[in-house]
Amino acid sequence: MIKYIAAPFICALIGWLTNYIAIRMLFHPRQPVKVLFWTWQGIFPKRQKELAKNLGELVEQELISHDDIKGVINDPEFIQKLRNQIEIYVGSFINKKLKSIHPVLASILKGRALEKMKEMIVQEVERFIPDMIEQAAGELESRLRFSHIVQEKIESFSMEKLETVIFTIMKKELWFVEVIGGVLGFFIGIVQSGMFFYF
Repeated sequence: MIKYIAAPFICALIGWLTNYIAIRMLFHPRQPVKVLFWTWQGIFPKRQKELAKNLGELVEQELISHDDIKGVINDPEFIQKLRNQIEIYVGSFINKKLKSIHPVLASILKGRALEKMKEMIVQEVERFIPDMIEQAAGELESRLRFSHIVQEKIESFSMEKLETVIFTIMKKELWFVEVIGGVLGFFIGIVQSGMFFYF
């Protein structure tokens, strides 16, 4: 009876251990290890550059693109916030900088005259905001490549850091994979015990 009872637990241990080792083999060994004619290395260390390139392309194609940035820049709410910010800066410039540069202006720029000057400067600045935004978007598109940025970041990651990040993010999921290996192994052991008993 011992072998019938022990089989499920032995299979559960084997199933759990197999999944545990398989998960660790994603990152280990970090350096290639030669065993006769076979070279053994963890999947992530071996394919880090390829994975970084594919992930960079995925981010640029599916997650974030230059069209997304253009959408934010051309959003009316964003433009309104920009205008509000310009008004604040212009007001600050007139009240502090301009008056300190030319003290006579302090006595002239008061009340309605001050507001009129401020309004004129803001309107003049607002006139070239669309062109400025369009140029900024074009410059970003020509210089900023999300795929290259992501690729370089992933390639520069040490395997220790990458392993820590992945195990931190997917701790529960990886633990679940290990447990499932044990559970499946246990049921396979029960089936084996039944087969041993009947045959």
